[in-house]
Amino acid sequence: MAPRQDDERQYWTQQLEAAWRFMFESILPYPVVECGQALVDLPSAARAAGVDVYFADQPHVRGLPRVFCLREGQIPGFLGAAREMNARGWALRIEDGFRSREMQKYLGRTPEVFDSILERVMWELGGCEPSPEFMFRRCSALVATVPKFGTHMSGSAIDLSVVLRDAPDTEVDRGAPYIDMSARTPMDSPYVSAQAQHHRREITALMARHGFVAYPWEFWHYSSGDAYDQFLRQTGRPAIYGPVDWDAASGRLTPMADATQPLNTDEEIRDEIAAALQRRAAAA
Repeated sequence: MAPRQDDERQYWTQQLEAAWRFMFESILPYPVVECGQALVDLPSAARAAGVDVYFADQPHVRGLPRVFCLREGQIPGFLGAAREMNARGWALRIEDGFRSREMQKYLGRTPEVFDSILERVMWELGGCEPSPEFMFRRCSALVATVPKFGTHMSGSAIDLSVVLRDAPDTEVDRGAPYIDMSARTPMDSPYVSAQAQHHRREITALMARHGFVAYPWEFWHYSSGDAYDQFLRQTGRPAIYGPVDWDAASGRLTPMADATQPLNTDEEIRDEIAAALQRRAAAA
């Protein structure tokens, strides 16, 4: 096999193992003192502030509408980042926001996402079929498998692309599109161009100026006030945003009592592997 392929496989394995340790050793036990702040609609906040922000228009999993929200305390930072983007001729495009249990459970099981991860995992394993346990390990780093470290379920995270303000169909080059599952996915990936690396650093620095930290293993994910934020900034303080169930009609947030339990069982993952392999064979 070509040396680049060997290097890329080693990099992928190292990065995904590091992400697993981050999730299960650092974030799963991290203390959370839920503050109860409400979710705020980002499109409404952007319109009221007069900033240009774009929002993905595709439905979420199972045809559910996307919920473009953050917590109330994050809105000044979000609007500040949007203004700074606009000032340099860029604009945020928010790809995803809050996720319910149903959204998070099934997002990683959609053919688009699951098949992409499985393809990469089989490449990692030299063509072998992974066990459900190994697939769970890899999925955990890319589509949170447990509510405690699914910061979209805390209403504290956004997935974003960056586009030209006056040409929103033109993305600022970050080396890969949202969502990409490859060695290009980690924020500091060496497998993207120098220009893409520069843009990733610039965007991350801009978001940090407004209180958001980057998840190191996905170049599109930013959050604040949650366990990722407190741990990565080494504040020593508990997270103020944890996973919640949200009643859209009343706006009520309820902290999840079972936040450390996986969203999908081994049997469900086994069934998804079988279905993905059938799709793979049919496409061959």
